[in-house]
Amino acid sequence: MTEDSQRNFRSVYYEKMGFRGVEEKKSLEILLKDDPLDIEKLCTFSQRFPLPSMYRALVWKVLLGILPPHHESHAQVMMYHKDQYCDILHALKVIRFVSDATPQVEVYLRMHQLESGKLPRSPSFPLEPEDEVFLAIAKAMEEMVKDSVDCYWIIRCFVNQLNNKYRDSLPQLPKALEQYLNLEDSRLLNHLKSCSAVSKLPYDLWFKRCFAGCLPESSLQRVWDKVVSGSCKILVFVAVEILLTFKLKIMALNSAEEITKFLENIPRDSSDAIVSKAIDLWHKHCGTPVHSA
Repeated sequence: MTEDSQRNFRSVYYEKMGFRGVEEKKSLEILLKDDPLDIEKLCTFSQRFPLPSMYRALVWKVLLGILPPHHESHAQVMMYHKDQYCDILHALKVIRFVSDATPQVEVYLRMHQLESGKLPRSPSFPLEPEDEVFLAIAKAMEEMVKDSVDCYWIIRCFVNQLNNKYRDSLPQLPKALEQYLNLEDSRLLNHLKSCSAVSKLPYDLWFKRCFAGCLPESSLQRVWDKVVSGSCKILVFVAVEILLTFKLKIMALNSAEEITKFLENIPRDSSDAIVSKAIDLWHKHCGTPVHSA
């Protein structure tokens, strides 16, 4: 048995026994003691393993550039971020765009709009599609990150990463989905084509929203570990695995509308298994990509 297969066997054994990621947690703790933090190594770790919940927010903040690599700067930088958060929130309250009764995710949206110069003239104006994407991501992130200041900054930088770093890659993902589904199950792909469903799959939900509102947060955060650390291509393999997991159901449906409606509301009890298989599929086809879209 090779060293990697022994490591994988131990990891699976630990998970089954309830000691999830014991070795990985220790490895990450060693990386987090580096000063300055090694961004490349943190990216590689996040690509290979799920981040322990207790360190996820910290690692995401470092990888998204919210925190600098030097430990000594962290407290001061977060103080600046908190002051900025409070200033923006105060401004929104003064102009009566938000109040204490405003849902937190909407507060995050208005803050982002104000910062990016896209605040509408009135809170009653209809939301743009990009605002709906922001709200979906914010709602999911709110379940993962409890501190409101951390949560806002992570949402803000996560969305900016999608809009900037992955701007050219995201539109290519539907074609990649077709390519990898053909390799995994050409019969299923042919059924989707015969129903004219390929172009009508819920790509916005899957790729623009990164499965926010589709997968429960406990599964979703493992996917977002990969997105934050450098690969939006993981989203393709989650979509492929959803299609493979629900193949029998999909094959029994004969219209694009029925297939799309089902895929927009998949059963959530299979989510952990779907994400685990998707990550395996991603590694199978892509190796362990780092900093790759």
